[in-house]
Amino acid sequence: MMETYAQLREGWLQVHDIATDSESLLRLHGCEHTALHSKHVAEEAAQLANRFGIDPICARIAGYLHDISAIIPNHQRIAIAEELGIKILPEERTFPMIIHQKISKAMTRDLFSIQDAAVLGAIECHTTLKAQPSRMDLVLFVADKIAWDQAGTPPYLHQLLSALDKSLEHAALVYVSYLWEQREKLRVVHPWLKEAHSYLCQTNPLLEGR
Repeated sequence: MMETYAQLREGWLQVHDIATDSESLLRLHGCEHTALHSKHVAEEAAQLANRFGIDPICARIAGYLHDISAIIPNHQRIAIAEELGIKILPEERTFPMIIHQKISKAMTRDLFSIQDAAVLGAIECHTTLKAQPSRMDLVLFVADKIAWDQAGTPPYLHQLLSALDKSLEHAALVYVSYLWEQREKLRVVHPWLKEAHSYLCQTNPLLEGR
C-alpha cells in the first residue's frame, strides 16, 4: 500500500507534528491555499469541540488532515482510490473530486498513523456528512463549512451560526439544506448527502414543511 504514496512522499520531511507535517506536505505539492484552509478548519473544529464537550485535540487533528488528499490531482483520484481498496460509488466516478474525503481518511491513517476511529470517520464524511453522524462528524463538517475555502462570506453563514445556538445538528442541517435546495445544479448528489438530509430532517424541526 505504501508504494501508492511513494511519489507523494518524495521530498517530504516528517517531524511527527500533525500541524507541521500536514502543512509541509500540502505546500510541497503547491497546495498553499488548502494548507491555510485546513489550519482555519482545525482552529474552528477545536473551538466547536470545546463548546460542545468533544475532544478538541482530536477535532484539531481532523481539521488539519481532512483535505490532505488535495495533493492528488483530480484526474488521478479514482485510480489512487482503487489502489487503496476504497469502495467507489458511481457518483464518485462521475465526479472524482468528491472522493477526496475517503482518500483523506486513508492518508490520515497510512501517512500520519492516526488510528482514532472518530477522527477517521469524521474525515471520511466531512464533505457530504452521512446518516446518524457522530459528534466528531458534525464538528468537522460544521467547522469546514464555517471556514469554507472559497472567496467571500458563505451565503448560509449567518443562519448556520445562529443554528449552533440550538445544536450541531441544526447547524449541519443549514448547510445540507443549502445544497439540497440547489441539487438540480450539482454535478452529482452523493448518496451520503441524501441520507444525511433525510436523517437530519427527520430528527430536526428546523426546516419543517420543506
